[in-house]
Amino acid sequence: MDSKIHTSRQPSRRFPVALLALSLVATIALFGQPAGAQDQLNGGINSGVATIRIAVADFKPLAGDPQTSAFKKTFDATLYADLATAGIFDIVSKSLMPPTSPGTPSEIQLPSYANEPASASFVAFGSLGVVGGRLVTNGFLFDAKNLQYPQVLAKQYNEEPSDDSTRQIAHRFADEIILRLGGGLPGIAETSIYYVKISGRDQKDIWAMDYDGANQRPITHLGTDVMSPRVSPDNTRLAFASLGKYGFQLKMYSLVLGRYVNFPNGTTGATSPAWSANGHEIAYSAASSGQFEIWIADTNGNLARRVTSFPGGSVSPVYNPKTGAEMAFISGRTGLPQLYIMNTDGSSVQRLTDTGYVSSPSWSPNGQFIAFAWDRKYGPGAPGGQDIYIMEVATKKWYQLTHEGGRCDFPSWSPDGRHIVYANSSDGRAEHMKIWTMLPDGTQRRPLTGPGADMPNWSWK
Repeated sequence: MDSKIHTSRQPSRRFPVALLALSLVATIALFGQPAGAQDQLNGGINSGVATIRIAVADFKPLAGDPQTSAFKKTFDATLYADLATAGIFDIVSKSLMPPTSPGTPSEIQLPSYANEPASASFVAFGSLGVVGGRLVTNGFLFDAKNLQYPQVLAKQYNEEPSDDSTRQIAHRFADEIILRLGGGLPGIAETSIYYVKISGRDQKDIWAMDYDGANQRPITHLGTDVMSPRVSPDNTRLAFASLGKYGFQLKMYSLVLGRYVNFPNGTTGATSPAWSANGHEIAYSAASSGQFEIWIADTNGNLARRVTSFPGGSVSPVYNPKTGAEMAFISGRTGLPQLYIMNTDGSSVQRLTDTGYVSSPSWSPNGQFIAFAWDRKYGPGAPGGQDIYIMEVATKKWYQLTHEGGRCDFPSWSPDGRHIVYANSSDGRAEHMKIWTMLPDGTQRRPLTGPGADMPNWSWK
């Protein structure tokens, strides 16, 4: 047996989150739907990563405007949730903090946060209110252990007062805190997730939502079948596949202009678009001589070139965002679809899995890991089901993230590499699919949408 493939046969293990700090539809067209997949979700994995203990104080009302109370409630809840889900903090319980919230640096008593029972290393606090018809927010981050020079961060925001602007201010302040304390990696509170949502019988559209599931909104209104939304690295364009008169073809939507832009793709059956990290190319799978192969074109759909030519076909390309020189994909060249990597010119092909049924690869931002859906014991009556896995590319070691939760598919990494979004249906039915998020050790799983949502793609920033 190939030694490279043999090393991927590792038992399920706990995934080292610390290392991460520093398209099934097309596959079905090739190989058929996996039968009887029973995927599973489980948690409780202890990564052993040291977290930062932080106190998040409710902000002090800045003025007596009657709108202030509602906006402050939204801000406090959003900021707390953003930091609690960041994956790097141990949040001090509100019951362990002083009863009075400080609004300015002169009002904070650091020992009351640094000492027991709070025992915080840092404290976030500030004030918020509607002043002169504007929503004014003053946010501070202090080192609770440094009495002489405690200030780490001070920010002021001045926006039109609304519930949405309040949430966005909280997201921005949370991202500032995460950037300062999280090893220099930007936070994800201002990112978006694009996904497919069922809008009627045989009809789907592309929707978007904030990273935490809020502000869910439609992007397209085609009234047909769509799939595989992929947002560009600069967040200005959205590529996806749409079912038309000649089968699936790629479409391009400008998020800046709010309309479709020309993408003269001449191939048939084109699907599974993937942006290069520099935003200059798009890879996709398309039917060629009766089977799907991987092509690369410029972002206008021109200068297309085929980069694979395997018996059994190849689909679901995804670039290594760290190097831009490699690509992961799915191919049935040896029978059931397996995970492969290659250079973007089609050379140096390596198979990473050697059993079961694999789909939907997603390469981590640091280039070290690939997340994918895998039914390891695929076949009639086989135990297990389709779960989300991660493989460390250098060692070929894999880690199972979901267990006993139904069919899981379409993992997509957050731009900080600390979270994964994916689709899950407890009974395997497409109309029951929901979008979930979790940390890359399989913990802190929670749903972001109701049923009828599928194929999530996390924005690059």
